[in-house]
Amino acid sequence: MFLLRRDLLLALRNRAEYVMPLLFFVLVVTLFPLALGALPELLARIAPGIVWVAALLAAMLSLPSIFRSDFDDGSLEQILLSAHPVAVLVLAKVCAHWLVTGLPLLVAAPLLAEMLGMPVAAQPMLLLTILLGTPILSLIGAIAVALTVGLRKGGIILALLVLPLYVPVLIFAASAIDNATLGLDVSTQVYMLLAFLLLSLSLSPWATAAALRMSAG
Repeated sequence: MFLLRRDLLLALRNRAEYVMPLLFFVLVVTLFPLALGALPELLARIAPGIVWVAALLAAMLSLPSIFRSDFDDGSLEQILLSAHPVAVLVLAKVCAHWLVTGLPLLVAAPLLAEMLGMPVAAQPMLLLTILLGTPILSLIGAIAVALTVGLRKGGIILALLVLPLYVPVLIFAASAIDNATLGLDVSTQVYMLLAFLLLSLSLSPWATAAALRMSAG
């Protein structure tokens, strides 16, 4: 709890760093109507993919902030030497990361969906997929960040590690919104996202803790 509060306070002091993913998300989605022109039917049809690709890239942009500052100021070693389970501390940091990066995407998504002309009936499903999907992105990304935190130019490696793992989330989330738009059953996609989330919650903190020990060693 202390670590979660600490990370949230640090995020408030460094607002610019954490606002960038949200601005990136908004700008990417906004550029599509400008590029495609006045084609409302086309925009509405591809809106789920647009929003989710932008959310995925924005989440990836914010990933290094999970452990980078702790590595730079030496706090990471204190976390690894703490009497508390490292996996629990990792989970607290991932939660803080999601609150300052994933939650703003959830808040901004309905406005952007309305701008793209997404049907109102599909917007609740958009919110649900972002609510389920963005924590998965943070949990999976934490493992990759832990593996590359000690590298000076780990950005490309980080992208190569996380993008293949993000693809299933993108596919099921966009498919769920498409099915909701057409009035089709979405239970399979939602259950798959929920399964991914539970699996990530079960495995990611432990894998991230092990990766941090490797990087620190």
